[in-house]
Parts: sequence; structure tokens; C-alpha cells
Amino acid sequence: MKHLPNLLTGARLVLSLFVFLALAIVGGAWPGAGVSAALEVWAFVAFAVAAVTDFFDGWLARRWGAVSVWGAILDPIADKVLICAAVLGLLALAASPAIVIPAALILFREFAVSALREVTAGKGVSLPVTLLAKWKTTFQLVALGAELIVAAWAAFGLPAAARAPAALGAHALLWLAAAVTLITGAQYLAQARRALAKRG
Repeated sequence: MKHLPNLLTGARLVLSLFVFLALAIVGGAWPGAGVSAALEVWAFVAFAVAAVTDFFDGWLARRWGAVSVWGAILDPIADKVLICAAVLGLLALAASPAIVIPAALILFREFAVSALREVTAGKGVSLPVTLLAKWKTTFQLVALGAELIVAAWAAFGLPAAARAPAALGAHALLWLAAAVTLITGAQYLAQARRALAKRG
């Protein structure tokens, strides 16, 4: 049972790949592949299940005393892969400025902070996770989940008249997530500058 947290993390990586491939297929990456709107629904289901594993793998690891080096390495990677898969999948479906700009900001921050962590680690400096950064992934998952529901609106059989206000709400959540994401990026940059300054 102590291997379950790492198995959940691995499952999140696999589900992330499915989310991206499903949305890319619906977006026309493989023309003539017999695409069904049901793929959009399954992409959302896979995304939702993967998002739930993000909570349970860490919680179970702490509860069972099964925290491991591999888990600590794979968990943040799986988080970023899931976020990137959903963002790129949504962009494959539609290139609306309401999605493109916050999506670009989120991707920029994720890659920039990963590079920052790698550089500072090489200099013996670690960047502790901030409180807001712990919530950042949750904001992103909720916003992207809302966008996936809007993208699969017709496939879910939801009333067409309600799609426009739902889309506005989803876009607002995505912009909020992007703002929180950038703020946490600035926090990490400030941490790195202070830590490096102390080391001369």
C-alpha cells in the first residue's frame, strides 16, 4: 500500500497525456480519425480524476509515512505536466484571446520558475514553497476544469443559452489563476535574489 501514492502520481502523468491527445484530436490534429464529441467529455473526466490524485497522493504519503524521494520529484512534475496538457489541449481547440493570453502567462511562469529552481539548486540554494504557491495549482485546476466544461458544453448536453455566461465565468477564473500564478513567480524570484545575495 505504501507504493500507492507514487502509483497515483504515475497515473496522473498517464491521464495528462490522454487529456492532451484527446483534445488535440478533437481540435483536428488527426483529420478523418472518426472524432467523436465524447472525447471532450472523456478529456474532462480524465482531467478531473488526475486533479483528484494531486490531493490524494501527497495526503496518503504523509498519512502512511510513505514520503519518498521519487514521490517528491515526480509530484511537482506531474502537476506541471497536467497543467500544460490541459492548456495546450484547450489551445488546440480554440485560439481565443480570452484563453491564449492567460494560458501563455501560466506556461511562461511554470517554465521560468522551473528554470530558476534548477539554477539556484546548482548554487546550493533551495526555494521553499510559499503558502500562495500551494494554492496556485488548485486555482489553475479549477479554472482549467471550468474551461474544459465550456469547451465540451454541447457534448455534455447543456443548454446552449447558458454557454456564454459560463464561458465568461470560466475565462474570469483562468485570468485569476494566471494572476495568482504570476504573483507566486514573483515571490520565488524575490526569494532567489535574497538567498543568492546572502551567499555573495
